[in-house]
Amino acid sequence: MKFSVKLCLAVLAMYLVAAIYGEVQYRVAAARDVTAGYNQVRLDARYLPPLSKDPADQSSRFILGTDNLGRSVAARLVQGTRIAFHVGVMTSLIAIPLGVLLGLLGGYFGGKTDSIVVWLSATVASMPGLLFILAISLVVGKGLLGIYLGIGLTTWVGVCRTVRAEVMKQSSRAYVLAAKTLGYSHARIMFRHVLPNVAHIILIQFSIRFPSAVSTEVFISFLGIGVQGEPSWGVMINNARMRLWQGVWWEMTFTTLAILVLVLVFNHLADYLRDRLDPALRSER
Repeated sequence: MKFSVKLCLAVLAMYLVAAIYGEVQYRVAAARDVTAGYNQVRLDARYLPPLSKDPADQSSRFILGTDNLGRSVAARLVQGTRIAFHVGVMTSLIAIPLGVLLGLLGGYFGGKTDSIVVWLSATVASMPGLLFILAISLVVGKGLLGIYLGIGLTTWVGVCRTVRAEVMKQSSRAYVLAAKTLGYSHARIMFRHVLPNVAHIILIQFSIRFPSAVSTEVFISFLGIGVQGEPSWGVMINNARMRLWQGVWWEMTFTTLAILVLVLVFNHLADYLRDRLDPALRSER
């Protein structure tokens, strides 16, 4: 495995550990019905730059500084990582199964079924994605549930089209024709024979969709429609932009870097998975 891929996996593991730690911290505070440490207001520690000592405890430091309410930027970044992983995983659990199922049906059966799948995907793709997400979020209510449904129900089209094209190619292969000759049911052929041969596409689509979903959530939260009361990266950027003119640069800088690194890691892994798993590219090599 290339060094760059190992580095990406190591960075991704760090993000995952941070997300798990943030989830534990959030659940413990919720179970005790207390304000979590990352949301506690401390007016004596406002606008402290990175590596500043805690005024109440000189033995500890704020590694990434504090915001306008004296809250630790590092602790809030960890919670933003938790929310980012929630959004990336949950929206993928909605969009990928839906896209794979419709792609399988359209590519395998063809005819009227394929026409319906193409019409449905074209209709969803023609809608302004952001407005559709905002509409769903407003109907369901502000919070993560609206984000999950909004992003998940509007981003399955790319998965569907990719899977459909590959299934159409696989349907003419000898193993599918042999399975039909043996009298296997359509469901068995699709899910036990065809689906494993397009599994690499699903894995690649997940690695592409994850950072895209996170970026969409950041933008929606920046507009004030996403998650409420929790330090999403979009909320942090929205709060930080108002204080850049005061020289408070660290909250915006570290939040932007966290998003940038996560997107770069997933994009690099997506390219690697495509090169390693795509049969066409393997045959060329």
